[in-house]
Amino acid sequence: MKFGGSMFFTDYSMTPAALARALEERGFDIVWAPEHSHIPLSRKTPFVMGGDLPKRYYDVMDPFVTLTAAAMATKTLKIGTGVCLIAQRDPIQTAKLVASIDQVSGGRFVFGVGNGWNQDEMENHGTAFATRHKLARERIEAMKAIWTQSKPEYHGEFIDFGPMMAWPKPVQKPHPPIVVGGAFPYSARRAIRYGDGWMPQVTPSATTPLMDLIPRFRQMAAEAGRDPASLGISIGGQGPDIDLIKRYADQGVERVSVSLLSEKEATILPILDQWVEVIRAVNG
Repeated sequence: MKFGGSMFFTDYSMTPAALARALEERGFDIVWAPEHSHIPLSRKTPFVMGGDLPKRYYDVMDPFVTLTAAAMATKTLKIGTGVCLIAQRDPIQTAKLVASIDQVSGGRFVFGVGNGWNQDEMENHGTAFATRHKLARERIEAMKAIWTQSKPEYHGEFIDFGPMMAWPKPVQKPHPPIVVGGAFPYSARRAIRYGDGWMPQVTPSATTPLMDLIPRFRQMAAEAGRDPASLGISIGGQGPDIDLIKRYADQGVERVSVSLLSEKEATILPILDQWVEVIRAVNG
């Protein structure tokens, strides 16, 4: 079992470099950085986790900047967006960002993507809430073309461009792994259609335990002609429940990650030290 840590990096949290070094020193596999470009004061859609939106959502830094700092401070730790809101980002520019960060990190980037829940936020970017899922799929397909072809072009309903030259290409071939986040069953379908892995989101309104959804996800993959073993599962927001994590390991889950508050070292390092014991208990 691999382990990760996620933090909304802000100007009052641990720095990305400091957290990345701490994670690498303790045997973690990856650091995740979430994304929100901004938070409108209006709210057409409720916060998916319920209640008020935490302050860190308003304050979070750009993930490609913070993850670059994390990469420069480490040697083996993977760096991942958890998640990049691709429905709000230009695909040509984002393809260059992904390829560039994969280059400067030496092939350590994991492209966690999601389609977003905040209607007001994405509408500020010119994205229609009702069609965001198809838009996101086309953007992923267009980025794959840019990463893998010398003269890429793409022609879809929302994304349309003719042959171009776009470099650099990613270190990882054919491209960094794309891990699709979101709630079951919709994100599972998207992960199977255009992803390399699934990052299930469990919300307070979820009625089926995640443990029961994992075999259903694999069945869906097989029915769609995908090899279930080729689609890794990364679970975020995990508490230090050793028995549950062992059960996830028995189910073939690739990775679990702890969600850390946007706090300084005095608060975060003891939590990471607790997780060292969890890692040892699970992996031996």
